[in-house]
Amino acid sequence: MAISAKERKLSRLGSCKGSPGAGGGGLGSPAARGHRAAAAAGPQRRLFAALFAFLCAGVVVLGGVHVIGASFRPVLRTAWPSATLNAISFDAEAHQAGAATDTVLPSVQIRHAVALPDQILLILKDGSVLPTPDRFKCLYSPANSSVLRRPPLSAVSLPDGPSLVHCPAGPSDVAVSLSLSLSPPVAPLQWDRLVYTALIDSRDNSTVVFAKGMNLRPGRLGVASRYECVFGRDLSKPKHVLTSPVISAAQEVFRCVTPVRIRQYLRMTTGTNSKGDSDENPMLVSIRTKGRGSSTLPSIAQPEPLPRYNRHRKQKAHSMCVCTMLRNQARFLREWIIYHSHIGVQRWFIYDNNSDDDIEQVLNSMDPLRYNVTRYLWPWMKSQEAGFAHCALRARESCEWVGFIDVDEFLHFPGNQTLEDVLQNYSNRPQIGELRTSCHSFGPSGRTKIPKKGVTTGYTCRLAAPERHKSIVRPDLLNPSLINVVHHFHLKERVRYVNIGQGVMLINHYKYQVWEVFKDKFSGRVATYVADWQDEENVGSRDRAPGLGTKPVEPEDWPRRFCEVYDTGLKDFVQKMFTDPDTGHLPW
Repeated sequence: MAISAKERKLSRLGSCKGSPGAGGGGLGSPAARGHRAAAAAGPQRRLFAALFAFLCAGVVVLGGVHVIGASFRPVLRTAWPSATLNAISFDAEAHQAGAATDTVLPSVQIRHAVALPDQILLILKDGSVLPTPDRFKCLYSPANSSVLRRPPLSAVSLPDGPSLVHCPAGPSDVAVSLSLSLSPPVAPLQWDRLVYTALIDSRDNSTVVFAKGMNLRPGRLGVASRYECVFGRDLSKPKHVLTSPVISAAQEVFRCVTPVRIRQYLRMTTGTNSKGDSDENPMLVSIRTKGRGSSTLPSIAQPEPLPRYNRHRKQKAHSMCVCTMLRNQARFLREWIIYHSHIGVQRWFIYDNNSDDDIEQVLNSMDPLRYNVTRYLWPWMKSQEAGFAHCALRARESCEWVGFIDVDEFLHFPGNQTLEDVLQNYSNRPQIGELRTSCHSFGPSGRTKIPKKGVTTGYTCRLAAPERHKSIVRPDLLNPSLINVVHHFHLKERVRYVNIGQGVMLINHYKYQVWEVFKDKFSGRVATYVADWQDEENVGSRDRAPGLGTKPVEPEDWPRRFCEVYDTGLKDFVQKMFTDPDTGHLPW
């Protein structure tokens, strides 16, 4: 008889529950259960015994290694070069050594990196407050290699601008970051092909763009129609940018129309006391060539509005200001500022071109209520003319006249007139936009050491004829192109310059000082269109020391050079006006 499926299933379940026997329930007798438990415990005891034996053997082996460790030292051989191992080892040791001092600061964020000839410049976001350079490291991330750590060359923070960190030049094609920053490594841009800063001029709704890489000729206007300005957060996406025509192009300065949408954006951001720097992708501006093969320069330039133009202002805050660009001139800065303050200069714009001396300490030691000095970080190499154009725009709203002179140049009035007299003579003549004054170049004057009382009293022998002249300009009357060469600006149409007689005003230029000072000129020059002293180019130029050549080797007769006329005019004036009658000391 056939058996149903349900009955077969029940039969299988019953056979799994145990053999039938007395007592039922399918669990079997107690003896049977004990036998099965003993059978199950046997493998467990064997597993425990094996585990115990393994642990004992481990103790013996470890003890043996410890005992023979002094005599047995295994040698590992690798195919990696020893230099690579040393670098990795050094990096690990440096990381362990720096772990105690490196503190991550979330506020420190890297905005841009620029590769200069001998270093890498890191530009941080506004609000990044840096500790002293000995508290962090520059990190280099080469491809397929370990991170390299090097101490920074310098770090500078100013209250009204971004902080800068100067890192040593690293390997090629390397990204850079900081040990105290959460910012990812940044690949540096090249300094000689870059839009590096920009200003918004509300007077004519234009944007003034400062750029390297277009190689325009000095002192001449370029063809503006060959270029256009490009605005956007990501300049690599043509559909997401705004373009505008270039009005003028000269040297490193391009002026273009500011698009309406950009003006609206800037009004919104400046209205909230923000530069838009908190954005991850800020608004940038660049220069693009037009036509076949057009290209856009890399840019880090965020358009910065100039002070608003006040059409109703009757008088500016300062009648006389001075703009200069310097590098490592701190030891002369105090004398230069105090002297010019006494003769009538009211405001100073100092463009610091990568100084690593005591300039910050010198400026902090001066009373800000007496000396209105602004230090502006200008790290761009070979860009003095662009820096002067930038300064002329920034000084325009507050300064009636601006002098463009160096820290080793001192205005001198050998007659009875003062600086105020000279300026008043021309302030009511709107067709005069520039006052040119001759420069007399002074030599070492027999000295071999830096004069303790300053340059104005220490050097008294000069060349007989003036070498060139410098300018005091009215920034309102400069040509919109802002062309300037050797401290002279192009002026607006129908505006002219005048030459001031040497008996009224001149400049003492302490150009050829003792060798200890003069040799620093070989480290590089800030002017764009003059060769560095070590370059084999224009060796006979007046911009060089005649007969010196290109090597920083002191000639035997250096203390006696450039001495044709003894001139103590400014020395006598300084001793009379500045000497403390009780101590005989000068204020610097």
